[in-house]
Amino acid sequence: MITDTATTETVNTDLSTRGPLRHDDPRFTFAKAVILAGEVIGSVRPDQLEDPTPCGAMDVRSLLGHLVEVLDRVAVIGRNENPFTAPPVPPAADDAWMEAWQETAHAVKSAWSDPAILNRIVELPWSQVSGGETLDGYVSELTVHTWDLAVATGQHPSFDDEVVAVGFAAIRKILPDCDRAAMIAVAAEAMPPELRDFPVPFADAVPVAPDAPLIDRLVAWNGRNPALATGS
Repeated sequence: MITDTATTETVNTDLSTRGPLRHDDPRFTFAKAVILAGEVIGSVRPDQLEDPTPCGAMDVRSLLGHLVEVLDRVAVIGRNENPFTAPPVPPAADDAWMEAWQETAHAVKSAWSDPAILNRIVELPWSQVSGGETLDGYVSELTVHTWDLAVATGQHPSFDDEVVAVGFAAIRKILPDCDRAAMIAVAAEAMPPELRDFPVPFADAVPVAPDAPLIDRLVAWNGRNPALATGS
C-alpha cells in the first residue's frame, strides 16, 4: 500500500481553494486528522485485513471501508446534501484503500472550499449545529477510528493534542457519559427507515484518570479501553 507523505504544510492549503487556512479554521484541524488517518491507512499490511479491531465487530477491512464512508459523508455534507440518502460508497479492492482515501479527501477539499459553509447550519440526526462545529465532531470520529485502526495493526501514531482536544470537546457536547442507547434510539428515528437497524456504536465511557493523555480520554469517552494501545 502507498504511504501518505503529506506534511503539515500541505494541510495548510489542502481544504481550501481560496488561500492558506488559518490555524483557527475548523478545516485546518480536520485536514490534520485526515492526514494522520491516511498515514495509518497507508501502513496497513494486506495480511492484517481480517484482524479484529476495538470497533465492535469490525475487522480491519470493514474499518477501512467505514473510514472512507465517514470521509465521504463529510464531502456530502459540504455539498449541502443529505449524507443518509446518498448512494453508498463502493468497496475498494484490498490493495486500493489508500487510493480510495485520497480520492475521497479530494472530494472533501472541493466540497468545503467555500468558507461560508462553516457558518451554515447542518442538520444531522444527532445535532443541528454550524458547519464548523460539524467538522469538529467528525474530527472526533476520524481520530477515534484512526486509534482503532492503529491498535488493530500494531501502529503507534503521534496524535496531535490540539486536534484531539477539538474532537474531545465536540464529542462531549454530543455524547453523554452513560445511557447512550436511549440517545442513539432518538437519533435513529430521524434517519431513513432502512438505516435505523444498526448496533449501538458507542459503549458507555470507560473510566480514565483526569490527567491521562488526551487521546486516552477521547477514546475512553467513546467507550474504548485506552490500555489496548499498550497491550496491557
